Amino acid sequence: MESLGSAMNTPGDQFALFDVETEPHSNQIKPDGVGSATTVDGPSRLGSATLPDDATSAPPAADPATREPGDQQASEGAGAVGEETSTADASDQPTAPHTEHKRWEALPTGSAADGHAIIVTAEATYTPSGAKLTGPVDSIEKLDKLIQWAALQPLGVPAQVWLVGTGACELLGWTINPGSEYDVDDLEKLRIRAAESLGLVITASLPPLITTGWELRGDPGHVVHLSRAIGKATQMVDIILEPYVWTYWNKDFGWHGRIGDMGILGNPTAGTYLPDDDLPAARELGRRLAWTAQHLGVLPGPTPARTGAAVLDKIRRERTRTGKGIVVTTAGAVPPIHGAPDGDFEPAAGWIRDHLDSDDLDDVSQIVTIDQRAAYLASAGMLEFGYGKPRQLLGVDAADAASADKPAFGIWHVTLPAGGQYALPEKLPLPHPEMLTDQPVTTWVTTVSLEGLCAPIVDGGMGLDIDDLAVTEAWVYPERGRALDKWAKVLREARAVAAETGDAAMKRFIGACYKGYVGRMTRPEMWTATRMQHHHQPIWRAAIMAHCRWRGRRVAMRIARDTGRWPIRTMTDSWVYLLGDRQTIADESEALGKMVVEKHTALTDETLLAFAAAESARDVRLAIAAAYGVGAESDDDETGE
Repeated sequence: MESLGSAMNTPGDQFALFDVETEPHSNQIKPDGVGSATTVDGPSRLGSATLPDDATSAPPAADPATREPGDQQASEGAGAVGEETSTADASDQPTAPHTEHKRWEALPTGSAADGHAIIVTAEATYTPSGAKLTGPVDSIEKLDKLIQWAALQPLGVPAQVWLVGTGACELLGWTINPGSEYDVDDLEKLRIRAAESLGLVITASLPPLITTGWELRGDPGHVVHLSRAIGKATQMVDIILEPYVWTYWNKDFGWHGRIGDMGILGNPTAGTYLPDDDLPAARELGRRLAWTAQHLGVLPGPTPARTGAAVLDKIRRERTRTGKGIVVTTAGAVPPIHGAPDGDFEPAAGWIRDHLDSDDLDDVSQIVTIDQRAAYLASAGMLEFGYGKPRQLLGVDAADAASADKPAFGIWHVTLPAGGQYALPEKLPLPHPEMLTDQPVTTWVTTVSLEGLCAPIVDGGMGLDIDDLAVTEAWVYPERGRALDKWAKVLREARAVAAETGDAAMKRFIGACYKGYVGRMTRPEMWTATRMQHHHQPIWRAAIMAHCRWRGRRVAMRIARDTGRWPIRTMTDSWVYLLGDRQTIADESEALGKMVVEKHTALTDETLLAFAAAESARDVRLAIAAAYGVGAESDDDETGE
């Protein structure tokens, strides 16, 4: 059987499948007639487009002159509690329904995903690069024939067949009518009902596939996982129903009452979802598949977190084969400890001033929010993580280990002293989120926080000695190293490409991949398969969270020294300041982890008065919201993207 790649590149060698196109390169998927978004039964796009007669090539690359300035990315909308959130700059702002091509939709489509994925519309089937392969797939038997003929190969994840548009699903009988979102008071009930209905419809249609040797992996839904034995090998293919991706929910796909981010497909709210018409949507999906294959070396997983895991697993396989680099093979579950913190081991910072004084308001004219550029990605690439079987230390042994010049990677049972007895900056939050002003707190911290608490106050620390922390117990790992350095490098370079080309859709997707993956390190239910369990690394995530938080404190101290200004709010990795006309506090460096301006606006007499009159943290929060505009103070996650 020929591979799809050879069929695509040598039209004379193609054989009749069903209405196969004899000149596959003569018709390319081309964005045409992009219209406004329509939501019926979820965010599916209605109708199907016809292939333009003059669609002979991929559209040209975007003109650099049309690129928007800046290198910041919009928030990914939703993440697990404690995950980074971000705010949009001009290039990623949610947009009104569009009537012309968006910048990224005009970028050229590559061929890196050819041979690994196929795109099916109601009109025809295509390679991701745009070559037309066959006519409509209007029966399960034809779908089976197409999959077997294409001989798709996996790329980090199983090979993929994408059904784009409701028309393509209708031809296979895979349609549902869950009702309207306006007829229910709980959208989650609508989603669950739709998912159940979709699963039943698909299951009823699958006997023709089962009789030819295919087996289902898990329950069918918006993704149908198929596998079959070929000799001693196993072929796996995922069929993905684009119109029904909204029926799937986890923390990657932020339902939260409305449709949120949907992985490689984009975010309807932010304006990065696929175009409305089927052919432009197929072309743009093909471009994104090829982009991901080229720059990440894998096809996109069913969620951004799974894509991040696929990138790491590809690196892991390369290191196993070559014998070079760190290979982590076991999960790093939280050791059996007493008194574990509720929620995150190292919670994100969340703090706001309860009033402002005359120094804060003297000669101020603007409000500015800064944030670390790709903070989680930066920390993941910098840190040395522990792995192997952790060892428990008690009493003097634990205290001695904590006193080492370079303490081992692990977790430490400490007593955080009451912050009020130390000469700490009054206009910064306490050094650790678990710390209280008036009484000590016993808790567990990572090695990153252990070192941060002992760092000088001028560098954002607390200036403690290890004895001040009364370390009584520890769990330390025998091995440590930069296990995520190559992973971070791959994602960092892909992000840079997206930023340079104005590809907001893929820049958002990259952000969702690393944030989603870091967030899911804490959830063992995400990694139940034996070959996936090494992704369960809650202590790694805690170290990343702590590293971002301490880095932010260090910057805040530097800004105070340089400008005399102190923050009025911090949330995760963002800091809000009131500044004078010519004051700048962002870093000049473009390196990840450095502070960039997320948003800023001039203050009016009215908003200045609101800050001056504030007598509580709530008043300050409302004043910030008013200064930025109604609804502007969103739950921003990792900004500076």
